[in-house]
Amino acid sequence: MPQTIETLDGLERRIQLTVPAADLEREVQQRLTKLASTIRMPGFRPGKVPMKMVVASYGAQVQAEVLNDKVGAAFDAAVSANRLRVAGMPRLEAKPKADDGSDLAFDATFEVFPEVKVGDLSAVAVDRAVCPVGDAEVDKTVEVMRRQRATFVAVSRPAQAEDRVTVDFVGSLDGTPFPGGSGTDFPLTLGQGRMLPGFEDAVLGMQAGEKKTFPLNFRADYRATELAGKTASFDVTVKKIEQPVLPALDAEFARSLGVAGGDLAKMRAEIAANLDREVTARLKARTKESVMQALFSVAQFELPKTLVQREQERLAQAAQADLVARGVQAKDAPLPTDVFASQAERRVRLGLMVAELVRVHGLQARQDQVRKSIDQIAQSYEKPAEVIQWYLGNRERLAELENAVTEDNVTAWVLEHARTADKVVPFDELMGHRG
Repeated sequence: MPQTIETLDGLERRIQLTVPAADLEREVQQRLTKLASTIRMPGFRPGKVPMKMVVASYGAQVQAEVLNDKVGAAFDAAVSANRLRVAGMPRLEAKPKADDGSDLAFDATFEVFPEVKVGDLSAVAVDRAVCPVGDAEVDKTVEVMRRQRATFVAVSRPAQAEDRVTVDFVGSLDGTPFPGGSGTDFPLTLGQGRMLPGFEDAVLGMQAGEKKTFPLNFRADYRATELAGKTASFDVTVKKIEQPVLPALDAEFARSLGVAGGDLAKMRAEIAANLDREVTARLKARTKESVMQALFSVAQFELPKTLVQREQERLAQAAQADLVARGVQAKDAPLPTDVFASQAERRVRLGLMVAELVRVHGLQARQDQVRKSIDQIAQSYEKPAEVIQWYLGNRERLAELENAVTEDNVTAWVLEHARTADKVVPFDELMGHRG
């Protein structure tokens, strides 16, 4: 018979669970007896350890394990009988034991998944990203590749865009240098935007040997909270200025890109093919983001707090791991999870919305779709067969690809049902080219 479910606040529910004391004791004795037949203790042969010694050493642990199993089974049976979809783990609270000792009672407090309704998407606007690619875009890509392979020669003139300058700098707040704000013999290519906004502008026009002091403002949302919204002073010394020298567009350049024989026409054809794949992938990502934003705008339902908190913790751990990988000493200083609250809420809300669309409309990734995706990825590598095996041979990697294909199916479904319009994305913006 289904038990009474008490509705608390929002998605929170509570149910009382009972574990008969006789059942608990019987199971504990059975496990201890089985344990006694194999346990080893100094001075006793296997299976000959006195039961009272087994109980003294393992009784509390076995009882806790049995109680945990019994309560878990009771909880699973209760939520199944009431047809509940539980979000996260329940919070258990033991109730005072009955005088007759017949059973143990617990209150299980938990959250359930919300009812997710997709609704009518016909009025929702979605941008389908487009970007024409032709000879001009191939030419730009070739120039980018030449700049990436540039050599640098020292010059005796003021620093200008695309120069590589070597600088010493010290950043300070109220006259005191702050951690991470200094560098010695630091190479900086002007125009790449690696430094704080305004830093490169201040260096432009400086000569080798010249020193300068200038203020820089940190954004209010800067990741280092001790610097956010503040104005720092930077002392910069330019030690060397070098200008880029691009490699000639010749057979040697083509060979450096792996084109056998240095055939320039073949080089352009390969670049065009790779560029087409890259542009297609970036456009798909932009369109998917527009679709997800559209779904987010109509995803009006309450969120389980446990899922949001879990996502906040995951995001904080990922951000900290990224900082450590970059050399920042953050291993022993956990990031506050509340910083990721809005991002976590968005991800959980979209996750529930996407899951509902997949469930209702059967948008799960099909095996043929996954294999096609693997084949497409593999074609951009020198040894496609090894890439295919790399995916097929690892369940975790395959699952990630299946999730991506499922999201592609959701994107396609939304594009069919929403109000869509093509949005031209400039090539330089799409590819992240500067200047």
